[in-house]
Amino acid sequence: MNYPSAVRGDQLDDYHGVGVADPYRWMEAVDSEEIRRWVEQQNALAQPYLESVARHESIKNRLTELWNYERFSVPVKEGERYFFERNDGLQDQSVLYVSEGPEQTSRVLVDPNSFSWDATISLSQFIPSPDASKLAYSVSDGGTDWDIWRVRDVNTGEDLKDELRNTKFTSVSWNRDNQGFYYSRYPQGPDGKGDDSKQVSIHFHRLGNPQEEDLQVFSITDHPTRNPYPELTQDGRYLIIRVSDGFNTNGIYYLDLQLGSTKVIHLFDAWDALYTFLGNHGPLFFFQTTRDAPNGRVIAVDTDARSGDGLKEIVPEGEQVLEVATLVGGRIIAQYLEHAQSVVKVFGIGGTFEASVALPGVGTAEGFAGHLDDAETFYSYTDFTTPVAVYRYDLETGTSSLFKKATVPLDTSIFVTKQVFFESQDGTRIPMFLVHHEDAALDGQNPTLLYGYGGFSVALTPQYRTDWMVWLELGGVLAMPNLRGGSEYGEAWHLAGTKLQKQNVFDDFIAAAEWLIQRGYTSPKKLAIQGRSNGGLLVGAAMTQRPELFGATLPAVGVLDMLRYHTASANARQWSSDYGLSEQAEEFKALYAYSPYHNVSQGTCYPPTLITTGDHDDRVVPWHSYKFGAALQAAQGCANPIIVRIETRAGHGAGKPTWMRIEDVANHWAFLIRVLGLD
Repeated sequence: MNYPSAVRGDQLDDYHGVGVADPYRWMEAVDSEEIRRWVEQQNALAQPYLESVARHESIKNRLTELWNYERFSVPVKEGERYFFERNDGLQDQSVLYVSEGPEQTSRVLVDPNSFSWDATISLSQFIPSPDASKLAYSVSDGGTDWDIWRVRDVNTGEDLKDELRNTKFTSVSWNRDNQGFYYSRYPQGPDGKGDDSKQVSIHFHRLGNPQEEDLQVFSITDHPTRNPYPELTQDGRYLIIRVSDGFNTNGIYYLDLQLGSTKVIHLFDAWDALYTFLGNHGPLFFFQTTRDAPNGRVIAVDTDARSGDGLKEIVPEGEQVLEVATLVGGRIIAQYLEHAQSVVKVFGIGGTFEASVALPGVGTAEGFAGHLDDAETFYSYTDFTTPVAVYRYDLETGTSSLFKKATVPLDTSIFVTKQVFFESQDGTRIPMFLVHHEDAALDGQNPTLLYGYGGFSVALTPQYRTDWMVWLELGGVLAMPNLRGGSEYGEAWHLAGTKLQKQNVFDDFIAAAEWLIQRGYTSPKKLAIQGRSNGGLLVGAAMTQRPELFGATLPAVGVLDMLRYHTASANARQWSSDYGLSEQAEEFKALYAYSPYHNVSQGTCYPPTLITTGDHDDRVVPWHSYKFGAALQAAQGCANPIIVRIETRAGHGAGKPTWMRIEDVANHWAFLIRVLGLD
């Protein structure tokens, strides 16, 4: 293929005495005229190639048909009102509705489809005030992580004049008088924009005041990388401050607002575990934590205790992994994972087991949020062949009732789901979900999509996805292993796939591929691998370590330059809790050994590859994909195509409109049809 020209520079860096070439360093200037031309040329090559596949249009049409079903989010109850998102099927953005009761007629409150002509401005978050009279909501333009917060009057549907900028990764926490809220923001840089190379600080916004008058409540001045985020307790007395620095540990501070003191109490400051605030009953604070419990437990801390640390265990650690706990209706609802499948248990506030929640199947349940005095809560359920359904859970009777159910134009009963276990290179037992047509033959000829992530304590659990349904209809097999680095078996499982042990994740993934081939599900020429973000790193590492093992690779918005990922922003540097830093000698050695960009070898025959990213991605900056794509195109030792497709109105993926998601999937499946020989 006639790839666009990419100049190889002579940049050479010294890492602990090792000279490392970085010939495409110039691509990190993502707003330069040179990059703009290169992106245009790559898209001019990529899109015609993808659209030339005979079945591209039919795949796109089928995706559109199957995407066209009504979907609902789990309701959020505040005051006497219920807030939920709904999509009629093909709306580009889901619409936020409000109703006066769970069964009452709802009305549109925020319609993001009206924000822009191409529906690329999305609704990010929404937080109702305690009396449900107002709604703080944030919007993202083109997929950026930067949010703009506004406030809407729920009664009139009109926005107030308030507008807050320079925020990302923060929620807001309303004051109990409904006239303002706490939030975290970055300082403003010389260009007038938020400077995310600095730390956030907590501010209080009073409705009607301009943002520049917001009171700074708290900032951290004694540590350069720690960021504070606020949460006001339901009773309005305490401001809980979650202090973030990486993904493995955190701190918890608080202010007692009732005392009128500005003294911040450092409740948990040893950085020895993760602590998630669940709620309080007066001075008794409840937390989910990994402290002395890698599988998680629930504790309570008496902040008025005069001796000891006031800590009491409420729900002890068990064999199952505690993913999420909530404090609602005077009970603790604990959402566990057992072999990557949801198990939900209800405990009294003192820790006495009360009941298990009967789920509709073996899949994924999420939700169970609410307040200490609520009589009900809501949750969702899904699995590989069941679209999301929403249930109401009665906290008094312990019974579930169907609230909203999606109906899809597809008979999913023809597909079977099973869970298998295989051994990784070091003998570790790894689970994997398999989904395929009930009549699939184990003759080694099934086109198979191996999808993975393996990082940041993220568990991959069963979920219904329209793109996967079309893949299964095409005769494909879906394989989803639960790699180390995730949370499927607790914090020990997570840490076993981090820093100096990150190679375990790639070994697990490669072992999954070999198991599928050995068991006759597929063959190397029919096997495609896919992953996004940290999963894009997974695909990049696997394809550079074992290029002969795969028939196609699909790294999306990937972290691919592991020696310089942390230089993109202060937020990216936070990933070092999983990856480590090239600034440290031992961690550099591990990173350099698997960094996809640095392990591209001249003349190697790499599998057909479709690299995708968004030029607005400010989480995993697109230069990762640019540099990796340029290196692969220059090094490719055979005729297999290396395609780089850049979406010019998208970021990391959140908020992507339906039309863009359908086009993206159609491109991916058309690519696989062509290179796996399915046409």
